Amino acid sequence: METKVIAFSGSLRKESYTTKLLKAFQKSAPVGITVEIIDISTLPFINEDLEADLPQPVKDLHAKIKSADAVIFATPEYNRSYSPVLKNAIDWGSRPEGNNLWKTKPATIIGCSPYSLGAFGAVNHLRQVVLYVNLYIMQQPEFYLSFIADSMDEQGNITKKETQDFINGHWKAFGEWIEKFNSTKNN
Repeated sequence: METKVIAFSGSLRKESYTTKLLKAFQKSAPVGITVEIIDISTLPFINEDLEADLPQPVKDLHAKIKSADAVIFATPEYNRSYSPVLKNAIDWGSRPEGNNLWKTKPATIIGCSPYSLGAFGAVNHLRQVVLYVNLYIMQQPEFYLSFIADSMDEQGNITKKETQDFINGHWKAFGEWIEKFNSTKNN
């Protein structure tokens, strides 16, 4: 049975390292797991006035979340936090009130940076939010990638064996995490 993972990049920049990292994860997915990267650039800002007649991008997001077995959040770090576009997507996925579509889905957070901390602050800040919406966030192993530009070429292909091994190791743990929660749902 195919496991469907939806993935979100917290960067909208065309040549985003975060999106390139997410695509590297997509290419490295183990057999039996498919990864769909969801475009969140068209989501309107969260606004309860829109909840009576949800905009189509929000309806599309809801459909993607409902159909998913698990979630990956990829975040850059902006001022020691994650990006507003990720927060907006998470909020829409938990609204309208009483309609939290995230609850009980296994999830992981990955972060990267062209600098030395690898989005450590952003990943840990984002954990607080996803815990509240009751995602089953994988705590270990953590994934922070510093100096990402040194690990990939301009097309986003991973060029360092250590980085690819890091991605593969995270996938191994995340695959087991997904299986743990999805097997209990099917029993």
